[in-house]
Amino acid sequence: QVQLMESGGGVVQAGGSLRLSCAASGRTGSGHNMGWFRQSPGQAREFVAAIIWDRGTSLYADSVKGRFTLSKDAAKHAVYLQMDNLKPEDTAVYYCTADPRTVSAITRGLATYWGQGTQVTVSS
Repeated sequence: QVQLMESGGGVVQAGGSLRLSCAASGRTGSGHNMGWFRQSPGQAREFVAAIIWDRGTSLYADSVKGRFTLSKDAAKHAVYLQMDNLKPEDTAVYYCTADPRTVSAITRGLATYWGQGTQVTVSS
């Protein structure tokens, strides 16, 4: 089992920045791929970003490309989502995800492990 703990959500004005953190604990020794999804009220869950753990390569949704940056700290089994130039449409609950299989399990929303979520609110 892997447990995921998110932090860093909050309220920010449009154009501002936030940094989300996600720390994995438990059976993380196999190098799970990790990523983020988000969900707004009344909307379907949406892929945001993922990182291929053993390569350090990050993938992004078109809606956040160029504004969000996903990085990792292998020693801490953690990932960080730096969100810049935030827009009101970025408002959502952000969920950290992890999976031992290919990164497509993350990008398709089929990850084995999910965090509790952290709220991000961007005011106009």
